[in-house]
Amino acid sequence: MTTPRKLHIKSYGCQMNVYDAQRMVDTLAGEGFVETASADDADLVILNTCHIREKASEKVYSELGRLRVAKEEAARAGREMKIAVAGCVAQAEGEEIIHRAPTVDIVVGPQSYHHLPQLLQRARANGRALETEFPVEDKFGFLPQPKPDAIRARGISAFVTVQEGCDKFCTFCVVPYTRGAEVSRPVAKIIDDVMQLADNGVREITLIGQNVNAYHGEGPDGRAWPLGKLLQRLAEIPGVARLRYSTSHPRDVDDSLIAAHRDLPELMPFVHLPVQSGSDRILAAMNRKHTADDYRRVIDRFRAARQDIAFSSDFIVGFPGETREEFSATLALVTQIGYAASYSFKYSPRPGTPAAEMRETVSALEMDERLGRLQGLIDSQQSAFNRAAIGTTVDVLFERAARNPGQIVGRTAYLQPAHVMASPDIIGKILPVRIDSLERYSLIGELATSAPSLVSQTIGA
Repeated sequence: MTTPRKLHIKSYGCQMNVYDAQRMVDTLAGEGFVETASADDADLVILNTCHIREKASEKVYSELGRLRVAKEEAARAGREMKIAVAGCVAQAEGEEIIHRAPTVDIVVGPQSYHHLPQLLQRARANGRALETEFPVEDKFGFLPQPKPDAIRARGISAFVTVQEGCDKFCTFCVVPYTRGAEVSRPVAKIIDDVMQLADNGVREITLIGQNVNAYHGEGPDGRAWPLGKLLQRLAEIPGVARLRYSTSHPRDVDDSLIAAHRDLPELMPFVHLPVQSGSDRILAAMNRKHTADDYRRVIDRFRAARQDIAFSSDFIVGFPGETREEFSATLALVTQIGYAASYSFKYSPRPGTPAAEMRETVSALEMDERLGRLQGLIDSQQSAFNRAAIGTTVDVLFERAARNPGQIVGRTAYLQPAHVMASPDIIGKILPVRIDSLERYSLIGELATSAPSLVSQTIGA
């Protein structure tokens, strides 16, 4: 019997990278690889990188320095360790990685993960392998089908990619250059994936894409389906209790998506809708192609369709040329909308993007001050949103055992962690929980009832 080879993947950044890591695991399973939690005893280590955040490349090279030591120790023990760099940093800086990091054996862009087995062979034969070109073939045609035991091991929630790439070309963003143009998967393939996941115990599906609500995949009728129509169809699949999607763009919110939120109880009332700034001049400089009022009107459309809907967003402070008055417009927008959660970052230039050439920069000290003020406002809104749950009863999809003995943790419709003392047999069920208190960002409560009429289907039922 062949001894399995060990695979360790460290992912940075977005949900798409988490999903891509699963694709790599599934692809390499056919080559005899099994996952391990430690890089030190792995036969293949993959750094699945993200180029969005500040100092992304430096973090990769720092990690490669640590892996070089592990690789040398493995060699002294008579064991071969291969190191691969994947993801958006690999796509953007493939040749530079090969030049700067001799310890790296494979560099592979996000469109070429299906070539990993061949790249491993090339690395063994030639010493190194590099593949970061966008493939000519359908980039979704190679998606491997995970085995049922792998699906069950990942839990009761799963990501499904429906769209990849972006045509928006925001001036601060590298995604169009590292992920390519927008491409959508056919509806039939997505349905097949979701049915397989549901058949193997997955209760919650999150549809993902760099610009997910630009989805326009071919439907069974031969026409392009929008995201809202796709969600309507997926809600009909037995076993799917919850649907989500991320990340969306304000310009691509159409009537079908609003109708889906109005009509589908399976579609969770929580939307991540990045705005980036509250200033129209800054939004124009970012090439966002919407104004602050456009964004407000989109929010109003969602709220008219479903009163209990909540939002999260992304913000960049200190974009080149941002004045104090323009930053104040962002604070005013946040105050007006009211968010359940949000992500905020200081602007940092990404090489090769138009914004990187802008010279009217904001000082680091000023960016720190602005970020602190914005995060303070966002934190106060999130805390108020969470506190509002105390004394109410909410539905929780239970996912796993918590850190504290006897506790089980799940998530509300708004992705809030909720902890109860209960038996592990509630994992995979949606149950009503009475919220008694709040610990940081987690809700603490008790099961409201054990009446069978209020207990949803269990995994595999």
